[in-house]
Amino acid sequence: MYSEKVMDHFANPRNVGEIENADAVGEVGNAVCGDIMKMYLKINDDNVIEDVKFKTFGCGAAIATSSMATELIKGKTVDEALKLTNKAVIEALDGLPPQKIHCSVLAEEAVKAAIANYYDKKGIKHDIMENCDGHCATCQKKH
Repeated sequence: MYSEKVMDHFANPRNVGEIENADAVGEVGNAVCGDIMKMYLKINDDNVIEDVKFKTFGCGAAIATSSMATELIKGKTVDEALKLTNKAVIEALDGLPPQKIHCSVLAEEAVKAAIANYYDKKGIKHDIMENCDGHCATCQKKH
């Protein structure tokens, strides 16, 4: 049912925890399944994500997708991290069952919510969460 990579990232998640004085924090959740993801970013003066941590309340796939998303954006610029897609997370994990695709969407949205939070703190105009459907806790829209 799950690939070896999914099982590995579930059993041995990378980058778990919080970053004190994070430059950005994004939180998203899915009311249907109950998954909640919180992403913390430490971003240097060159807009490179030096450190990333996550806390996820959810199923094994939610933990695995959070873990993989952190691996995919660590060391990348903010602009590069914004290009992360749920499909890239799924591919990096060697696939997910159809009923768990929403976990990869949450991982993508947690990264984007954190970057939106970073831009908000810096006073940079953006439309990162423009397509948010109301489950993010950090975007500027009134839900």
